[in-house]
Amino acid sequence: MKKSQSKKEIIAAYKEQKQTGGIFVIRNLKTGKLFLDATPNIQGMANRFEFSRKTGSCVSQKLQNDWLIYGGENFVFEILEKLDMNEDQSRKEFKEDLETLKSLWLEKYDDESCC
Repeated sequence: MKKSQSKKEIIAAYKEQKQTGGIFVIRNLKTGKLFLDATPNIQGMANRFEFSRKTGSCVSQKLQNDWLIYGGENFVFEILEKLDMNEDQSRKEFKEDLETLKSLWLEKYDDESCC
């Protein structure tokens, strides 16, 4: 019983944490190609990218071919914009806001090779 209560408390505490999402780009330093995306956990995505670079795995299928050709060391992760989730916002609303923000950033990068 105590384990399940403790698990419930951990889940509740996680859900109450301030969540910061954002827009990021992964840039191929050899070709200049960009992969732009939104995530509800920007720091988690940055950590995932660094882990992928260190282990030789790719963070996204869209980058897989270039990742294999050029290697993870030729990619950089850049945070373009951070967005904090409002207390009165649902996760779905937060993700919708991030997608809107992503669309605005895609317009800015329209002239570059963005995947």
